[in-house]
Amino acid sequence: MSLEIKVPAVGESITEVTLAQWLKQDGDYVEMDENIAELESDKATFELPAEKAGILRIIAQEGDTLEIGAVVCTIEEGGAAAGSADKKADAPVAAATTAAPAATSDDAENPDSYAAGTASPAAAKILREKGIDPSTIKGTGKDGRITKEDAEKAQVSAAPAAKPAAPAPAPAAVVAAPGARNERREKMTSLRKTIAKRLVSVKNETAMLTTFNEVNMQPIMDLRAKYKDMFKEKHGVGLGFMSFFTKAVTTALKEWPAVNARIEENELVYSDFCDISIAVSAPKGLVVPVIRNAESMSLQQIEKEIIVLATKARDNKLTIDEMTGGTFTITNGGVFGSMMSTPIINAPQSAILGMHNIVQRPIAENGQVVIRPMMYIALSYDHRIIDGRESVSFLVRVKQLLEDPARLLLEV
Repeated sequence: MSLEIKVPAVGESITEVTLAQWLKQDGDYVEMDENIAELESDKATFELPAEKAGILRIIAQEGDTLEIGAVVCTIEEGGAAAGSADKKADAPVAAATTAAPAATSDDAENPDSYAAGTASPAAAKILREKGIDPSTIKGTGKDGRITKEDAEKAQVSAAPAAKPAAPAPAPAAVVAAPGARNERREKMTSLRKTIAKRLVSVKNETAMLTTFNEVNMQPIMDLRAKYKDMFKEKHGVGLGFMSFFTKAVTTALKEWPAVNARIEENELVYSDFCDISIAVSAPKGLVVPVIRNAESMSLQQIEKEIIVLATKARDNKLTIDEMTGGTFTITNGGVFGSMMSTPIINAPQSAILGMHNIVQRPIAENGQVVIRPMMYIALSYDHRIIDGRESVSFLVRVKQLLEDPARLLLEV
């Protein structure tokens, strides 16, 4: 008896996932609770465990988009040794028998078998659209299974049969062009599609404006240079710029609560806590993990939490809960060399702070031209919630706290 393994429910707003990678192969013996595949939703990547021990029979292929509850694979009863014995027993029969249709017929009659002549979900969809009978296709997949690539090749080979051969002069003109002209197509991941939809939605549904200012980073750089060794020795973590910015933001949010608010239907929701989202560039796209109650955390606590979340992001180990919520976002384009940008709001939040690179620039100070390490900062905000006075005052307060970091400790 076989057990169907289905796509589990992973969140209220998630209706489909993409099968990113099989961790086991068809026919492998798997233990109960052993991870057999990686599924990617529009928010995170998570692993699919085996719900019982047995022989894995793959149904969905890598790259397939599956709805919640769709069957991904089945697990048949049997031990590791038995599974190997079955494969060895099948090999002589296949070698000695030339009547391939008989094997295909037997497999088709058994709904738990996925052998020759059976198309994967993606391949079956292509063949249906093109009106091609799967029985006319010779599969190159496991045990003769028809793969997506087989179906695509069948389209190409089937086209000339329906009409006279097309003349070949047109491609010759392209080949004659100097230099390589290759193109590559990749299916958008669920995460990338969601990012695209959210960015367009924010631009279309909010009254987004951006205000700018600049910060003299010399005081913070001097403070770090003086105490960074003692800080790391005592707390076991480096003292970075992000903890100063997070503390400055949480202090300013208390004074300008509209910047920490959001719109829900016809109401404004004000939060008396600061859950700060930190934008992190992960291998599969931009993710925004959240530091909960950052207003009550010390510099060392913030630094430690940032390291934990950033490490998980780069390893694709962030959970949906760790990326859900957030009342305000900080993004640092400066690590990539950005001088100035207008960051897009992370909906349903009402504002986002953009940090940029630090550049030595001449500025006027006490009537004298001096060289200082300067950073441009940008606050993009939803003008439906935040007025110009509030946005500008908020950014000025952040600048004030960063240029005089003692205020962060004294809370003045």
